Amino acid sequence: MYGIYGIRYEEGKMGLILEVKNLTKKFGGLTAVNDVNFEVHRGEILGLIGPNGAGKTTLFQLISGFEKPNSGSVRFNGVDITGKRPCQIVNLGLARTFQLVRSFRFLSLLDNISVACLSPRGREAFGEVGIDAAASSILASVGLVDKARLPPVILPHGDLRKLEIGKALGTNPEFLLLDEPFSGLAHEESAGITRLIEQLHEEGVTVFMTGHVLRELMTLVPRVIAMHQGRLIAEGPPKEVASNKIVLEAYLGRGEGFA
Repeated sequence: MYGIYGIRYEEGKMGLILEVKNLTKKFGGLTAVNDVNFEVHRGEILGLIGPNGAGKTTLFQLISGFEKPNSGSVRFNGVDITGKRPCQIVNLGLARTFQLVRSFRFLSLLDNISVACLSPRGREAFGEVGIDAAASSILASVGLVDKARLPPVILPHGDLRKLEIGKALGTNPEFLLLDEPFSGLAHEESAGITRLIEQLHEEGVTVFMTGHVLRELMTLVPRVIAMHQGRLIAEGPPKEVASNKIVLEAYLGRGEGFA
């Protein structure tokens, strides 16, 4: 089938796409990620929750190559990517967004997306349709095509969040890590991002996402894993994890439900 920007994804591929085994990361005396083990199935939307300081972003850093683990391994599509550079990992098909949005502030939105499309994997995917056409299509998919000639420096935070996802899509990912994709968005903007993630899922992109906006995340994902103090403390369907006493205590310090 064809994706939102005209690229054909592979159909019929099954099984695991990501395997994390005994992953540990220490910063001095602080263990930010502590012996973490989990798997992600191809085509899945998986959620990652946990209070501030749980280790969620550090886990994303390790998977995407921005940090190197002290021990453990990460395998993507059966390939050991532990310790590989981010540019190597993204060109294998694993892209990410950042909790703090990053952009070329004075380039146009179109040029920001085009830079991502010029990655080796992007050029291979978009060569036939052309980089400008691919970038325009991606901007349309994230709801920013009417602002294609504007620079990010003048845009509100909600639009910058959309641009962050668009830049990741410019690398033609098979697996997408979304770090706080709803952060700073109004309800209507969050609904648009939810529709985009659902569409990407329908078109074959595997999504692993974290967030503090629990209502949006928990209604979107069929499976959730929870972290606290660097360890995984629960895994399962959203309602089951949300009612888990250990998870509630980690978030709230008491056994009450989520708001």
